[in-house]
Amino acid sequence: MSPVALVTGASRGIGRGIAVALAAAGHDVVVNYARNAGAAEEVRAEVEKRGVRAHLARADIGDAAARAALVDSAYAAFGRIDLLVNNAGVAPAVRADLLEATEESFDRLIGVNLKGPYFLTQLVANRMIAQDGPPARIVTISSMSADTASVNRGDYCVAKAGLAMMTRLYAVRLAEHGIGVYEIRPGIIATDMTGPVRTRYDKLILEDGILPQRRWGEPADVARAVVAIAQGALSYSTGQVIDVDGGFHLRRL
Repeated sequence: MSPVALVTGASRGIGRGIAVALAAAGHDVVVNYARNAGAAEEVRAEVEKRGVRAHLARADIGDAAARAALVDSAYAAFGRIDLLVNNAGVAPAVRADLLEATEESFDRLIGVNLKGPYFLTQLVANRMIAQDGPPARIVTISSMSADTASVNRGDYCVAKAGLAMMTRLYAVRLAEHGIGVYEIRPGIIATDMTGPVRTRYDKLILEDGILPQRRWGEPADVARAVVAIAQGALSYSTGQVIDVDGGFHLRRL
């Protein structure tokens, strides 16, 4: 029986890359998406092309009822979840200065990017504890913004910093049950979300050398880290932060 992965926000970008890579590694995949059904269908085809099963599950993880329905749907389809990948997230609709940002934007980003994964992890963890089989794992995709201040998107940074603590909390709580919990912290990754700032980041990466490795990251870079965790390569490293950022996190003079 193939292990089962639930990947949130799997219809595009990093989530899509993760879903396809896990399928190639032999996982059945629950492909969660919020709006883009056409893109999700494409991911389903890519997953099934690799000889495993895919299940589409539409749900906004910022909504409590939708989260519960998502987990129920995954278990109805496959009977278990061996790997949860908290990937779904949104960017601010407007990059507003910290002194002008709105509560509406803050509430939206905290609801989807932090509250959603926090309580989805709670739901899935309780099911994982009760199921038989090999050790389950939980991976949260955060961001370099977890510890990098961007004053024109403070709500995004605060949400990602919260995910870092969420990972530590669940790593401690679930260790007694043999469930490993990890944070993957991507840097500048080429996706739809970073498309609007492509020109600015091209200069920072290629001309200014903000990254020791002078290239954009790709969803496949993040996906490889997820697959390594899924395959047990870091089984004695629960709570670990894995930077996938071209060396951005290194302090240099």
